[in-house]
Amino acid sequence: MSDVPTITKSSWLLILLLAFIWGGTFLVTEIALTEMPPFWIAATRVGLAATVMIPIWGLRGFRLFTTPPTRADLAAVIFIGAASSAVPFSLLAWGQQYVTSGFAGVTMAATALIILPLAHFFVPGEAMSPRKAIGFSLGFLGVVILIGAQAFESTGTALETQGRLACLAAAGCYATSSIIMRRLPAIDAIGLATILLIIATFITIPMALTIEGLPPRPSPPILAALAFLGLLPTAAANFLRVVVIRSAGPVFMSLVNYQVPVWSVCLGALVLNEPLPPSLLYAMVLILAGVALSQYGAFRRLLTRARP
Repeated sequence: MSDVPTITKSSWLLILLLAFIWGGTFLVTEIALTEMPPFWIAATRVGLAATVMIPIWGLRGFRLFTTPPTRADLAAVIFIGAASSAVPFSLLAWGQQYVTSGFAGVTMAATALIILPLAHFFVPGEAMSPRKAIGFSLGFLGVVILIGAQAFESTGTALETQGRLACLAAAGCYATSSIIMRRLPAIDAIGLATILLIIATFITIPMALTIEGLPPRPSPPILAALAFLGLLPTAAANFLRVVVIRSAGPVFMSLVNYQVPVWSVCLGALVLNEPLPPSLLYAMVLILAGVALSQYGAFRRLLTRARP
């Protein structure tokens, strides 16, 4: 793996695809919640995804590290497995009982702002410049405008403060796991994605059993929704996330956090006939401007390589 992140046309296509997949996840999760409790949805997602990925990994000979790993490398993989899905899924499932969904959406967008200073200190080639900081701030402002001021309204519940802290902690988990994933030595992407899902499964299933008891028996439509959640936004997207972070870096990967709310709103309007917010156009302008400003150097290098 190169020490310096390499951003290519494929990198841009992958984060656009990831944003689209994750943007549609909210719709399907909403359907699944009509019959399944939240912790069992999280456990089913990662469990099914791990089941699908294990035979694919087996076809590659169960390869993982290119060279023998150290204890620190193994500890890092275990930490990433917990912090990239199991812990944040659980924190969000608990926190969203006490905060507005808009607040949860804003905290997920804040992941990009958390990653920026962390990458500056811990990831080679990811130095934070004023242009990057302004660009990421513009993108975050666009998400806030899109979601609206209601995201910061109080729900009046006794545990609202703790719920907000749980959502922020989930964002911190995503940011930290991305940084550590980038710092791993040479590793097979499919093997890493599979191991992370296996670790998450061993955490979420006991947690769901402890908190919610045995799962209910879902109807065929809910089974289809759970299958979708396990296959696309968990199995496939987890692999693509590993590929992007390992090649283009965690800062570039964090741009997905600004695109997901836009896709969520647009798909909600298209599939559920939800009204489009009047702020959508202004929000998209700010988000696109922020992405362009923060990734100006990457755009310039792509254009230079494209010239004959």
